[in-house]
Amino acid sequence: MAFDRQKIVEAVKEAKARAKPRHFTQTVELAVNLKDIDLKKPENRFKLEVVLPHGRGKEPKIAVIADAAVAEAAKKLGLDVISGDQLEELAKNPREARKVAKRYNSFIAAAPLMPKIGRYLGRYLGPRNKMPQVIPPTMTNLEPILSRLKRTIRVQLKSNPAIHAPVGTEDMDEDKLAENAEAVLNAVLNKLERGENQVKSVYIKTTMGPAVKVER
Repeated sequence: MAFDRQKIVEAVKEAKARAKPRHFTQTVELAVNLKDIDLKKPENRFKLEVVLPHGRGKEPKIAVIADAAVAEAAKKLGLDVISGDQLEELAKNPREARKVAKRYNSFIAAAPLMPKIGRYLGRYLGPRNKMPQVIPPTMTNLEPILSRLKRTIRVQLKSNPAIHAPVGTEDMDEDKLAENAEAVLNAVLNKLERGENQVKSVYIKTTMGPAVKVER
């Protein structure tokens, strides 16, 4: 591969060094700019779920959309729960529905509620690439799926030939951030017809900091 781990580590170190101190912990982001790809063709567009080896660096906000047993299991874990009745209420309040879509990083949903979710929240979750992870209505052990979801990010290539993905936070170790970035980069390369030959450039940056190019 054209990008090796050490080059990514160096870019991460420089991005962190050039980031001015802020009153919050900044996210470290990966940007992959592509070339020679026709996004008018549906087969060239994609959505990916990537499990970061070292997690996101902070706890994501996860909501569970469910009734009955799944809802009870979620409440015991301290998770926010949206019931089927609340979905119908959100349908009458587009402003609140948008807030819900923005408030949470990820959603888990019991399968029977997916038609309602598609009807009432799909227009808000879909564009944000936040459609729920679907589980059976009888699943009460949510911890395994939560553990994985907390380390998972969603990446999509849609209308612009560029991919942006969070790979951790600035207080994480540089090597761990680099390994997370490499996991995302490899996942993207595997989806491209000509792999690294379709990568124009790769950058690492913090939320408010300048972008640092990953050298080949």
